[in-house]
Amino acid sequence: MPAAPFAERARFDARDKVLGRTQFTADIQLPDMLYAMSVPATIAKGRVRSVAIDEAMKIPGVVRVLTAKDFLAPIPPPRGATGMAAAPAVPTIVPDIAYRGAPVALVLAESIEAAVQGAEAIQATYAPSASFSPLITSEGAAREPSEPVKAGNAAEAMARAATIVEAEYECPAQHHNPIETLSTTAVWSGGRLTIYEATQGAQVVKANAAKSLALDPAIIDVKSSYIGGGFGQKGTAQRQTALVARAAMLTGRPVKLVMPRGQVFHNATFRPLSRHKIRIGADASGKMVAIEYDADHQQSRGGQFPPQYHESQPQMYGVADYDGTTANVRIDTQAPGYMRAPHPHPASFAFEGVVDELAYKLGKDPVAFRLAHDAKVDPVSGHPLSSRFLNECIAQGAERFGWSRRSQAPGSMVLADGTQVGFGVACGAYPAITSANIARLRVSADGSTRFAVSAHEMGQGIRTVIAQALLRQLDIDPAKLDLQIGDTSLVPQHLTAGSWGTASVLPAIDAVAAKMKAAIEELLAGRQIDGNLHRKLATVRRPYIEVEVSTLAPGQEERALLGLRAAGYALAGPEYPAFTTFSYIAHFAEVHVEPRTRRVRVPRVVSIADCGRVVSLRTAVSQVRGGVVWAIGSALREETEVDPRFGGWLNNDLADYVVPVNADIGDIDVSFIDRPDPLLNATGSKGLGEVAMVGAAGAVANAIYHATGRRLRRMPIRIEHLL
Repeated sequence: MPAAPFAERARFDARDKVLGRTQFTADIQLPDMLYAMSVPATIAKGRVRSVAIDEAMKIPGVVRVLTAKDFLAPIPPPRGATGMAAAPAVPTIVPDIAYRGAPVALVLAESIEAAVQGAEAIQATYAPSASFSPLITSEGAAREPSEPVKAGNAAEAMARAATIVEAEYECPAQHHNPIETLSTTAVWSGGRLTIYEATQGAQVVKANAAKSLALDPAIIDVKSSYIGGGFGQKGTAQRQTALVARAAMLTGRPVKLVMPRGQVFHNATFRPLSRHKIRIGADASGKMVAIEYDADHQQSRGGQFPPQYHESQPQMYGVADYDGTTANVRIDTQAPGYMRAPHPHPASFAFEGVVDELAYKLGKDPVAFRLAHDAKVDPVSGHPLSSRFLNECIAQGAERFGWSRRSQAPGSMVLADGTQVGFGVACGAYPAITSANIARLRVSADGSTRFAVSAHEMGQGIRTVIAQALLRQLDIDPAKLDLQIGDTSLVPQHLTAGSWGTASVLPAIDAVAAKMKAAIEELLAGRQIDGNLHRKLATVRRPYIEVEVSTLAPGQEERALLGLRAAGYALAGPEYPAFTTFSYIAHFAEVHVEPRTRRVRVPRVVSIADCGRVVSLRTAVSQVRGGVVWAIGSALREETEVDPRFGGWLNNDLADYVVPVNADIGDIDVSFIDRPDPLLNATGSKGLGEVAMVGAAGAVANAIYHATGRRLRRMPIRIEHLL
């Protein structure tokens, strides 16, 4: 039976955050701690000849400088390994420079000021390469095709199409900018290595540190209780982890590095520039019948971030004939990686733009055109879609937005002062992925409850979701509920990304609550005792009961738990043995384009999401608003730029990397269908964090076309593009 709707509950950790009690990883302070600062390479490609450290060592407080000679060769992947197990270790400090900003030394000092001064005193000499490829269009860029995604026969269906629209879209390189930058603190004591890191994947950090430092993973613990923003940047292993850990091992003292934002731009993963060539064909009735979609993106020489731009587009509108091709274009940069809605965000900007173009070419209303393309089956797998309430999102959004007030012709809505007004719509989907999980619950007679589970808190509110679900099932004291997540010393930690946190933790809560109830019932042996679980335990003089469970995704086998324990990867979906499932959203945007300055304003957005059953309404609304704000920034502001003469990122700070501010954001009206998915889990909840952003940038771009009659196919859309 589907779970009933959840009542709204305040954020579980709100009070501690407001009072400043919450300790983020960058806040860690330990006795006798050293501070670290890395020294970035000043060439784009080549080899380090020498690193002069004498001047740095003269600075008061500088204790040691580590260079490439202080690091061992990493453990190679085991023979026959596949998937993430086959990935090489993240490099430490090495003589070969693959991109501008790579670390060439690490300075350790008694204070952060001394560490910075010491890093500035380091003098490195290089043997630069004669040439390098900083751009996707540079000579020497190497195109590497990936596995295609195909359904039906798109070429044959396209040949029969009565109307065809073809267009090319481009999305720029962009960088995450969480408030808490990359931070690592390492402690080597008693033959064990403890790493405190702001990470979405504590088990991933543990596995990679073991590879990079040639250590047994059994002696490594990773802790990440709170993260000051992640968005995918902190989901993969970072280069600084092994540097700081090695420093702690060599000095015997705790070592801490909080990476400056400019270095984060150059060393962390980022959203790569991507190019999208799309053809859509419609039959004589105006029904989409064929899609041909080729996408590529920039990639480092050895990076593994896949160009999966077809992971949700084939399932959007039930088009049976789909031909999707992709490629990496390898250049001299650091590896790109996951950034909120990694592939569906740029893919939907392009795809929803071409869908909009086709609707206009056919003379159809863009909302009605989308509603006419409902889908029930995944054309790639042939499986039924377990739930798809996208049409409900579109219909409800159109009504709340007032779409009926829109006039069809582009450029036809103008205010008295000449401001052009545009209405735009775009939709999005994101795979409903889940992970195996392990949970341990202890309920004590003293009124306390401790729940340890695989999850990470990066501000999205997973603690609130856990508390909401746990308190709904168990009569325990919420004031003394201790939620322990992101800690590999308690239970294995899956990588928390891809909007699978809630859908993965809810089955574990169901299982652990059922096991706890059974244990209490067995203990009481038929005795009727009033009060909550703590009172029952106290009455029978039992100090506590502790239970542990493991759960699997639908169709997943037990061996998935081995992947969870080893490296934090135990994922399934969106294609399951008997069904496929996605989360969906519809965004409606109103834009105002000023007549003289051509500045674009977005006074309001309406967003309606289908994420299955909503567990925490308060945090869900926050997720969608945050995603829409980010999408507005992506559509109108954000781009990381490269100087092709020298490589590296030019605008590597928040002064020059332009993001939206309060004045850029108008009203964002958020609502949910809140109908449970019948197959994914007992609660019926799917993911939300990623899909919240998907399609919103497309809605803004489509609204700009409606306002001005100009179809702009590259983000960000700026004043100069409308002059």
